[in-house]
Amino acid sequence: MTGSNEMSLMNEDLARAQMSVRLGEAQQLQRAHQLVRARRLSRKAEKATLQARLALARIL
Repeated sequence: MTGSNEMSLMNEDLARAQMSVRLGEAQQLQRAHQLVRARRLSRKAEKATLQARLALARIL
């Protein structure tokens, strides 16, 4: 194998590795956003439940 072919393969391997790292980072970021959204929705649901209980307590 010639030197330029070896260099080309090394560059391809490096590009693949960088792409893999970026993909992993993007997936982590997406999971973090999903977790934040889930927590926000959970708090909203808890607040709505509390308000419903208070409204029911006033009626009874």
